[in-house]
Amino acid sequence: MDLAELEVLVAVAQEKGFSRAAERLHRTQPAVSQAIRRLEEDVGTRLLDRSSKHGTLTAAGQLLYAHAQRLLGLRRDAENEVRELRHLDRGKVALAANEYTVLHLLDALAEFRRRHPKVRVEVKRSLASEIPSEVLGRDVEIGIVTYRPPQPGLTVVPIASDDLVLLVAPGHPLAGRTRVSIRQLGGEVFLAHNVRSTNRERVVKAFERHRTPLQIVMELPTLDAINRLVAAGVGVALVPRRAAEAEIARGEVVALTVRDLRLPRAVNLVYRTAVELSHAAAAFVACARERA
Repeated sequence: MDLAELEVLVAVAQEKGFSRAAERLHRTQPAVSQAIRRLEEDVGTRLLDRSSKHGTLTAAGQLLYAHAQRLLGLRRDAENEVRELRHLDRGKVALAANEYTVLHLLDALAEFRRRHPKVRVEVKRSLASEIPSEVLGRDVEIGIVTYRPPQPGLTVVPIASDDLVLLVAPGHPLAGRTRVSIRQLGGEVFLAHNVRSTNRERVVKAFERHRTPLQIVMELPTLDAINRLVAAGVGVALVPRRAAEAEIARGEVVALTVRDLRLPRAVNLVYRTAVELSHAAAAFVACARERA
């Protein structure tokens, strides 16, 4: 049996006859009769009392009618839910970001929420090095990273860029400058993030090239903690400008450019190339590109 035949049974029972059921289904009466016969052959018993002119169901017909209503209801629910997903009246977007990269999503998240308030957004905190594997492993649909992943099978969409700046406290001797060199930083004590990254290695190598000591005296788990300790005069730090823009705007820290350390970084969305994004995820990518 199939759903089309069950739909005919329900129509005949509800319309109390073959002709009215045919009109309702926009089919011919012989086609309706044939569908009922096929259904009876499938279940091996009569479903309609042929002595009645009103499509009266037999006991087996009543039993199958009840199941048919439930099955057709499930089909209707499934069609409605798919339609809602397509029109973004429901659904979910799952993303992976770290403490820094999520900052570049804030504008896009706010705009996406305004446009699609019924779609749930879930941002998972992950290590930057693990995000491409999480996307490929289907843990999330979209990741945001500051490098081009080496793994094949990922589409990379740039949405922002950022620069590395030197943060110092307002009372620091260098605070009155706008630019400094690496050699001027040999006597400084640095605060650093305790998660190793490609950019950290590039900073270390740059100091080595200039034969300047890089004195990291404290490693911390969050950029927010680093910013606060710089403001308190505990040390200086090299951080992405976006990660400290609020503190810079409030005058709690001063951002300087390091002449020999220009490390612009692209901020990229990544998602699987071979798999079509869900309607919600595709809408988020479009929104993020617009905000960029």
